[in-house]
Amino acid sequence: MKYVHTAQVQNKLNMRLIKNNISKIIFFLSTIFGLIMLGILIARVLIQGIDWINMDFITGKLSTQADKAGIMGAILGTFWLMVVVAPVTMFLGVGTAIYLELYAKKGRLQAIIQTNISNLAGVPSIVYGILGLTIFVRAMELGNIVLAGGLTMSLLVLPIVVVASQEAIRSVPQHLSEASYGMGATKWQTIKNIILPAALPGILTGAILSLSRAIGETAPLVVIGIPALLIPFPGGITDRFTVLPMQIYYWTLDSSLTAEYANLAAATIIVLLFVLLILNSAAVIIRNKFQKRF
Repeated sequence: MKYVHTAQVQNKLNMRLIKNNISKIIFFLSTIFGLIMLGILIARVLIQGIDWINMDFITGKLSTQADKAGIMGAILGTFWLMVVVAPVTMFLGVGTAIYLELYAKKGRLQAIIQTNISNLAGVPSIVYGILGLTIFVRAMELGNIVLAGGLTMSLLVLPIVVVASQEAIRSVPQHLSEASYGMGATKWQTIKNIILPAALPGILTGAILSLSRAIGETAPLVVIGIPALLIPFPGGITDRFTVLPMQIYYWTLDSSLTAEYANLAAATIIVLLFVLLILNSAAVIIRNKFQKRF
């Protein structure tokens, strides 16, 4: 009986090892497949667009003629959009996280708010575009200017900042705040001088992810009516604008007319990837600096 029991245990162990090895192989092949597809996509974009990138393309205005088209207006539009999105999401997102984690009483209402914030992170982006069209473009009569687009994109990425900031605040050791209270500090002094500095690396990580998503989104801006072709450069948050993803989208549609538009779209994708790389690298450096400091 003892031998039979030992054999059964060994068979179960062998089956677990076999399943584990099969799972490892499947996950490895999935990773390789994703990397291969990504490599093919990047290679195709580089082959199509790298020859079209020059100073005239970077600094020029948008044009209906493919050989004279530039993307400086879209670059400036993306910049002004981030001027609106960054402070709105940081202020509202971090403020909401502080309230929910440190001020709100634990109960049904707090649980409902928390659940809804988590669910909002998975809502399709086009729904936020419809919301922005209803509130900012029509009800507030802002039109399709930078401010309306920035507020719409802020609604889209706000749940990401809230959730990331909450996780960062939770990760701060409890004994730090208790020591602050023991030394006579008020709750706000403890939050400002102890909790927020310690949670800052995690908060910045959430901001990085949110801004990266905002820069790459197209659907909400299509819904609120951002133009495909804009000759004047935007100079502030009250000007009409277009952004790099919008230009990629419309040039991709026009690629059915001529191959030159496909090359323009590929060149713009390269510029957008470069902008994202710079922003993420800068944000990571800032985050690491604060992480070492605190």
